[in-house]
Amino acid sequence: MSLPRIWAIALNVFREVIRDRILYIIGFFAILQLAAMPLLREVAAATENKMFVDFGLACITILSVLVAVFVGTGLINKEIEKRTVLVLIPKPLSRSEFIIGKHLGLSAVLGVLLAAMTIIYFIGLSLAKITYPTGSILISILYLFIELSLLTGVALLFGVFTSSLLATLLTLAIYLAGHLSPDIVKLGEVSKNETIQNITQSLYLVLPDLSRLDLKNQAVYGVLPPPMTLFAHAGYGLIYTVLLIAIAIVIFSRREF
Repeated sequence: MSLPRIWAIALNVFREVIRDRILYIIGFFAILQLAAMPLLREVAAATENKMFVDFGLACITILSVLVAVFVGTGLINKEIEKRTVLVLIPKPLSRSEFIIGKHLGLSAVLGVLLAAMTIIYFIGLSLAKITYPTGSILISILYLFIELSLLTGVALLFGVFTSSLLATLLTLAIYLAGHLSPDIVKLGEVSKNETIQNITQSLYLVLPDLSRLDLKNQAVYGVLPPPMTLFAHAGYGLIYTVLLIAIAIVIFSRREF
């Protein structure tokens, strides 16, 4: 495995996605922030600070998730449809390098997108003279990046063997199910049915528990889990991401073009 070749693929993805109107999302987020200030003052004067902090984090999450899902699921399929994969694969470039490079490139784009939106977010809060727990919010953004990296792995995994549309739908389904996975286990416990409990437990083990990486609600109040819990959640996200990429590499390696 060659790091220069992986870097070349990642850099190409980064440039391509950045040029593909992704920067407009940053401008849209800035306009959304400005428009939300007077609106939230009208809706809830008493809880304005908390609502604005929460609203900004929610917007950052939604926009970045949409980029991860819609761009991630098309990264491989676009190469296959354009037949450029036929040019790349015969060269001294392994399929594992191809997948890893794609993942790193989109992760870098998401990192830049998160950083830009976070800066705009903090500027908006400061201009509105709203107090906010800076440290907690930054940690929640870091864990959002880990979640997006995992979601990118899911998108690439589905993208290597299905169409872009189906991969997008499946990735969105995994995202929603991942945030509901603890509730799925509780549903099985409430049912008192052993078969349902086994099914829900199996789903919990297979599906990513994305609620571990969702710290938005705690960050708004400046209350986060203990450091050891945070480290465990980060390790879980990273290990799951590596596993997804490994599975995607195995499937892609067996595809014939």
